[in-house]
Amino acid sequence: MRILVVEDTEDLADAIVHRLRKLGYAVDWVSDGEEAEELLRREPYQLVLLDIMLPGVDGQALLARLRRRRNATPVLMMTARSQVDVKIDLLDLGADDFIVKPFDLRELEARCRALLRRSHGMASSRTQFGNILFDAAAKTVQVDGRPVELGAREFRLLELFLGNRGAVMSKEDLMDRLFSLDQPTALNAIELYVSRLRRKMQGSSMEIRTVRGLGYVAEIHAGE
Repeated sequence: MRILVVEDTEDLADAIVHRLRKLGYAVDWVSDGEEAEELLRREPYQLVLLDIMLPGVDGQALLARLRRRRNATPVLMMTARSQVDVKIDLLDLGADDFIVKPFDLRELEARCRALLRRSHGMASSRTQFGNILFDAAAKTVQVDGRPVELGAREFRLLELFLGNRGAVMSKEDLMDRLFSLDQPTALNAIELYVSRLRRKMQGSSMEIRTVRGLGYVAEIHAGE
């Protein structure tokens, strides 16, 4: 999952980016609203963490512009203002959630999981797919009750495939969602991660098929 962090306090931004990247998310960081708007016009993101008080275009103005363009990317607002009226205004502008500073990074992580889960149609962190039990909160995977050890990026790749079952995903799309702008990589890295995931998920209900010239599609087979 690719996340954009828009925060002008460098220490806080660094802590957020470090935490989310350690969990396997692809994370980009910018410190002002103008740069964020430019990125959001040309790069695909699954979630935006947006501070309100920013130099140039502030968070509320950027959120309003996003929604006017019918950009439905989930947005989690980060604010030091805890007044109820502020929260109502943010929700009415189109924010999907908010968190009040100072906050515990574990709460931020949980709110990110919830927003990303909703965008993939998952009702809870623990979801069953055939004989696969996927737990986004605990960051664990089981196949027929057997734990499967996955690296952070392998876990996010599995999450992408499970959340987009039946849809063809190109290597370019997977690369955009798994790697940040400052983590350049080659398309053959995607092939390597898919190969590892296939091997580790052997015996599961999921089949990852290669669609020649297009990419990959994950399918869950009933009864397996």
